[in-house]
Amino acid sequence: MTAQQIIFLVVAAVTLIAGISVVTSRNLIHSALWLILTLAGVAVFYVLLNAGFFAVIQVVVYIGAIAILFIFAVMLTRRVMQDTGPQSNSYWWLGALIALLLFAGIALIFTNWQGFKALPPVMLDQSGKLVQLGLSLVSPDKYLLPFELASVLLVAGMIGAIYVAGEKKQ
Repeated sequence: MTAQQIIFLVVAAVTLIAGISVVTSRNLIHSALWLILTLAGVAVFYVLLNAGFFAVIQVVVYIGAIAILFIFAVMLTRRVMQDTGPQSNSYWWLGALIALLLFAGIALIFTNWQGFKALPPVMLDQSGKLVQLGLSLVSPDKYLLPFELASVLLVAGMIGAIYVAGEKKQ
């Protein structure tokens, strides 16, 4: 086993544990800190793939902006910190079942998609421009589907944040 493989396995384990801790932590601040560790693990994966640009974007945008902004918003909102009610409902199993079905559907789509089985295209040309990368992200036969799935996940996260921050009517 090479050093790079060992680093990958260690980072994968830490990222997986941190990702599970994001959704199972009862304290909102701890959950946000686990999220930062998860995002940092993804940045390490980008470094291992020699995608330095994506690693820097991961650190600057996701860890440096979104996660830190989330922590500041939670710390400045005392109402959320004083919530002592139940943190889960009786239909958690339904959410887990839907998540499992969605995962199975996405896995089925990816296994039948030709772009998933093909070798990744060269994303940077010799001059270092990101033109081919941009074209790959919006090309229907390359990475349009994962790019759009990421945007749907971000919208779902935004809707969840609006729901959590909204006023609860008694």
